[in-house]
Amino acid sequence: MKIGFVLDDGLDATDGVQQYVLTLGTWLLKQGHDVHYLVGQTVRDDIPNIHSLGKNLTVRFNGNRLSIPFSSSKKKIVQLLQQEQFDVLHVQMPYSPQLAGKVISAAPQTTAVVGTFHILPYGRVQAAATWALSKVVAPSLRRFDSIVTVSTAAQGFAKKYMNITSSVVPNAVSLAKFAKGARKKKSAQTRQRIIFLGRLVPRKGCIELLQAVDQLVNVHKVTDFEVVIAGHGQQRAKIEEFIAEKKLGDYVSMSGWLTEADKPHFLSNADIAVFPSIAGESFGIVLVEAIAAGAGVVLGGDNPGYRYVLEDEEALVSPKDTAVFAERLRALLRDPKLRSRLQKAQQKRIEDFDVAVVGGQIEHIYQREIAKRAKKSDNGNK
Repeated sequence: MKIGFVLDDGLDATDGVQQYVLTLGTWLLKQGHDVHYLVGQTVRDDIPNIHSLGKNLTVRFNGNRLSIPFSSSKKKIVQLLQQEQFDVLHVQMPYSPQLAGKVISAAPQTTAVVGTFHILPYGRVQAAATWALSKVVAPSLRRFDSIVTVSTAAQGFAKKYMNITSSVVPNAVSLAKFAKGARKKKSAQTRQRIIFLGRLVPRKGCIELLQAVDQLVNVHKVTDFEVVIAGHGQQRAKIEEFIAEKKLGDYVSMSGWLTEADKPHFLSNADIAVFPSIAGESFGIVLVEAIAAGAGVVLGGDNPGYRYVLEDEEALVSPKDTAVFAERLRALLRDPKLRSRLQKAQQKRIEDFDVAVVGGQIEHIYQREIAKRAKKSDNGNK
């Protein structure tokens, strides 16, 4: 099959949607398919078949910085589609009418169009913006042959705010890549290690984690552990001030931003990997990565996307409930049998998210919708 992944953003960032596209694209390429990337403004040139089709600007949405297209050449898009004759276009959703919308509208009737809906916005403003966007792109939405969502949480949001009917096919992660990347010699640790990896922004819950750590030390009198925070973002100064104010410097350190290559080893050194995101998560790729890398146990914020991935109540916590959060950390630090039981369950759970499993499901959808398009074309020619 000739497959075109369609993404309004570029491929320079390492956010979840880019990871999804590249992980699936790499796997599909290994299966012998011809994979192309129809994207917005990008400078990346280490991947074959990248077609940069627009000019982008950076905006904030759902607590993230996004690159969205503000212009693209319809003529260039039409020429590319005529030249390549894709069997299927796989569009990342929601999408802008300025790039992906033009690609969809220009797609030949023989080309199947499949979508993956990725988001679960944080807040009413973002949800309202998504609803407004649905009205703008409504004509092109009718062109889709099949739409999947990355979780039941995203599925519900897509139906409510964009009237999209979808099936759930989760995000894909290369489990082997993270297991292999974690096989470096583990760091020498005399204390149990709690790690946080993510953007230092309010909704990711790093401050809430530190509030629980403060209570762990000063109320529960647990001191034989360390916390390592990896990431960067607007809250860094506030986090450093909190550590100093609460005199947590003996327990908490900040390692800064990590490259993708460094992530598996960092995650593998965790006895407890904590991702206390408050909201705005449709899935939780980082949870799967941490489990695949061999973290002792993963504890996530109790939001719908993380709940879909982790399932177990004992692996979820309300970040805003400091007392319960601190008690959950204390229990995990003190009970190796609990950690072991949760880890085994989590290792089993993530098998559903391996790219070989998810990729096979997506490949089947492509084949099914291409066959339907071919049948329609044959019937139309009779």
